[in-house]
Order: sequence, then C-alpha cells, then structure tokens
Amino acid sequence: MKQSWKYHKIMSIYKRDDNSHNFIVGNYSTPEIEFLKDKRWEFTEKVDGTNIRIKWDGKEVMYCGRSDNASIPLSLVYKLDELFKSFEGRERLIKSFIKEENEELEVCLYGEGYGARVMKGGGNYIKDGVDFVLFDVNINGMWLERKNVNDIAQKLNIKSVPILGQGTLDDAIEMTKKGFKSQWGDFIAEGIVARPLVELFTRRGDRVITKVKYKDFR
Repeated sequence: MKQSWKYHKIMSIYKRDDNSHNFIVGNYSTPEIEFLKDKRWEFTEKVDGTNIRIKWDGKEVMYCGRSDNASIPLSLVYKLDELFKSFEGRERLIKSFIKEENEELEVCLYGEGYGARVMKGGGNYIKDGVDFVLFDVNINGMWLERKNVNDIAQKLNIKSVPILGQGTLDDAIEMTKKGFKSQWGDFIAEGIVARPLVELFTRRGDRVITKVKYKDFR
C-alpha cells in the first residue's frame, strides 16, 4: 500500500466556544460551509461507531482504524475477515474493482464498525453482534459519488449509510435539534453528515463536508 489514506476531519457546522465547547450558533466553522449554507446538501445518518478503513491494492486487504495504529475490537476484526478476507469477500472485491489485469489499483473503503461493545450505546444498533457500514470510497485518489458508493456496497454485500434526504444546512440543524429516529431502530440517531450535491473542495484541497450531532443541542 502506497498511502495511509487517513480519513479527513469532518468539520462541525459551527465553531465552538473555547471554554464551554458549545456551538457559537451562526458562526460557521469554515467560510465555504457558510457560503453554501443555503444550497442543497445531501444528508446521511451519522452512525455512532468506530472509524474503519479497508485498504485493498488488488492483492492484499488491510484494516485500519482512524489512525494506522488504532486498535480494532476483536469481534469487529472477525466480522471484517468474514466480509473482506473470506473467499466470497475477495471474489466480490475483484469483481467490483478490477477492470483489467495488472492495472495499478488503490482502493480505500471508509466506514463505521458498530454494534455491541464497540462504542457506548452500540447495543442500540445490534444487541448481540457487530457490523460494518460504508460511507465513502476512494479509488486511486478519487472520491466516488453517493450513487457509486451505494453501488459498491451492494456489490460487496455490505451496508451503506442511509440517505435521509436533501436540504439546506438550516434544515439539517432543525432536523437534528428535534432528534429523529435512527434507521437501525427505536432510538435517536447520533446526527447528520451533510455533503453538497456536487463534490467540492476548498482552495487548500480539503473536501467540503460537515456534521451536526443531536447531543450538540442538548
């Protein structure tokens, strides 16, 4: 593997007070987010789990947490082995990504490992097990569009984060403040991750993407 493919930080919608760490409502975290706040964004459910990267170069499958040295719960490692290192898992990877022999390939699947004992409250998602849900895919340095991420998830026989709809950032804030039911069960979802309908980057090359959590307004 040539790169670590560490996942970028997702900025909160607003900046925070240095002392209380509460939102400074109306003070957007970046000028790009403020500029685009009234445009349409796509909302997906934010899953309360542990960040997982699945790196694949056409031959070797590697797992990493948020950092290259982060530990992954053993129960989750077993689940990832089942999904990506079993004979069926490897066959699905090959069919999904390899178009021609000997092509240079660097794939990174980004998702959340979740479930019982993965995080506090993980049992809300799965009471007696763990799983992996996909939220982003990068192939040879290019981020895939949502429809392609969902297509990859279907081909790999894994879950992808639920799409909640579209709207402005004010819509995302109001929806999260009230609290909405998770797609996984009868409990309040952690929050929303919002992306512009068109993939955009700052002048420094960072993706324009933001998040808002239910607990930020409690």
